[in-house]
Amino acid sequence: MPARNPIDAYLRRYPSLPYVVPFAVLFLFLAIHSYLPFDETIEFPLRAAILAAAILVFSRRVIDLHSSRLIESTLLGIAIFLMWIGPDLLFPAYRKHWLFQNALFGTAATSVPERVLLQPIVLWSRIVRAVVLVPIIEELFWRGWLMRWLIFPRFQEAKLGTYDPRSFWLTALLFASEHGPYWDVGLATGILLNWWIVRTKRLGDCILAHAVANACLCGYVVATRRWSYWL
Repeated sequence: MPARNPIDAYLRRYPSLPYVVPFAVLFLFLAIHSYLPFDETIEFPLRAAILAAAILVFSRRVIDLHSSRLIESTLLGIAIFLMWIGPDLLFPAYRKHWLFQNALFGTAATSVPERVLLQPIVLWSRIVRAVVLVPIIEELFWRGWLMRWLIFPRFQEAKLGTYDPRSFWLTALLFASEHGPYWDVGLATGILLNWWIVRTKRLGDCILAHAVANACLCGYVVATRRWSYWL
């Protein structure tokens, strides 16, 4: 059947695009954040809208939100959340160690003032991005694409959740590097989510676990004003 429009034709020619483009847009915003000519009350909702559009235009045909293990995925998400806040609660000076805050990984602090973050349009845009958009974008890229692409460049020939030691650990390490001064818990999260996709073979289970973890963390950040988790 011929493609209905040029985008469909392009996506069929380059099957990696649905998995990679939204992630590239996400990181583009992070890279140009300090150069944007408008404030956060415009940037945050605009960023969420553009990310949502990227998902709808490029990725909607490859997204699988079905969870085969609803309870287990939810519990895994809660466990990941507890793992993120645990070290800082048990050892208040833990995150200040040079292993975590340095020239390579940056500092555990948000660049947005609290008075701005508490504005409803900014706060809710940030929450929607973290709970709804980022889990889809990151799971498509890390577990839906990269884990398979590292096994075989024609990644679609590697089934979702295929275990390969090199792919498994390299993806976990790269996922950790994405989280800056929280690389340690980022690494543990990457390992857990990689393990979960190998076990369940469903991207929807990883998306759910990721979304639950982010939702719990958002609730914790807003309740405690620990904005440093929102880099």
